[in-house]
Amino acid sequence: MTLPVFDLCLKNGSVVLPDATVVTDVYVRDGRIARIGGQGDAGRVIDCTGLTILPGVIDTQVHFREPGLTAAEDLATGSMAAVMGGITAVFEMPNTKPATDRPEAVVDKLERARGRMWCDHAFYVGATTDNADRCGELEMLPGTAGIKIFMGSSTGSLLVSDDAVLERVLRSGRRRVAIHAEDEARLHERLSERKAGDPSSHPVWRDEETALRATQRIVRLARRTGRRIHVLHVTTPAELEFLSGHKDIASCEVTPQHLTLAGEEAYAELGTLAQMNPPIRGRKWRDGLWYWMGQGVPDIIGSDHAPHTLEAKQRSYPETPSGMPGVQTLLPLMLDHVAHGRLSLRRVVDMTSAGPQRLFGLVRKGRIAVGYDADFSVVDLAARWTVQQEWLASKCGWSPFVGRELTGRPIGTIIRGNVVMWEGQLAPTAQGKPLLFDATDRPQSV
Repeated sequence: MTLPVFDLCLKNGSVVLPDATVVTDVYVRDGRIARIGGQGDAGRVIDCTGLTILPGVIDTQVHFREPGLTAAEDLATGSMAAVMGGITAVFEMPNTKPATDRPEAVVDKLERARGRMWCDHAFYVGATTDNADRCGELEMLPGTAGIKIFMGSSTGSLLVSDDAVLERVLRSGRRRVAIHAEDEARLHERLSERKAGDPSSHPVWRDEETALRATQRIVRLARRTGRRIHVLHVTTPAELEFLSGHKDIASCEVTPQHLTLAGEEAYAELGTLAQMNPPIRGRKWRDGLWYWMGQGVPDIIGSDHAPHTLEAKQRSYPETPSGMPGVQTLLPLMLDHVAHGRLSLRRVVDMTSAGPQRLFGLVRKGRIAVGYDADFSVVDLAARWTVQQEWLASKCGWSPFVGRELTGRPIGTIIRGNVVMWEGQLAPTAQGKPLLFDATDRPQSV
């Protein structure tokens, strides 16, 4: 009897399937998962004994800074950092220069990504006062992840802080809208709370009430318009408690940085490298996030990868930009939290693979199942290692986690059957493609 011929076989790995984790073989043909278990010949066989094979990890919040802000990052280097960290797909944010707020800007990003981005990708369109009534049209452009609203000022010029304009955005379209929830009026009221040369005053200025007030406002508007929203980088237990009562209309994200760093140590040790929006807060806020993680409220993990040059970050606060790199360390940090018993590996998979697929309607992504894209993040759960500067692929060249000892390491990144990274070595060429979504991409006709 002739055995089937496949392109790739991942052999003897511990495979995280939708309903169980089993040691088995996974076979790939034409970029998709063709068989789980059984026997077959394959053009390439990778021995995964002792390794764990996760569904491809999806980072739904990254800022790769291209066009216009490429001193710190670009689409090539940011996506390289992603695959080095085991990430197979990203949603990239619109606060570039010029902003991604019109069809031509989306087309430009897709063109820039072709042949340069290492992972699969989609681009958010930024909401503005000028395009508020066209967001329903803009969110349907091929290669878009949806609409992003900045309620509070951050890097770039995108800002929609007025309730009337926010309502216009929410009434235009039907896909889930991503929200940076900080109250702009309160930020202006509290500017005097910033202390020159003291980055630890950053979370005093952008306090808990600034975040909670914006989150409550946008949920109220979502209720009024019947529009589903997604609240990004939640930093306060109060927000998560509030959002727990609105899960029918509001999903939410937490970041590895806010789950890992505590302000008491971070600002003393890292200074302005710890500065981001919303801010790293104190230990009680971090511990509160973990409480609500245990209650199951946060839906997904996103890195909010937001690099700036070291030169810019070394200015004196508050003249320093907010943001830190994180796409390459998302999976290692979460694996380390698994190793320390803070959450299960299955929860990580749900928050980084199945969850993004479920919330945003990704096509053929998010699980290891026959017919799905052959996207895998292969990890060594037992590996103990230290984050080294030379491991980093981001153009900005730094991370707040350099020197941190971790347990759990990405070994391989496989995207649509292409081995893009294995044991720190990149494939010869970048092969990322635009992501497909249920809302925007029609099935192929036969």
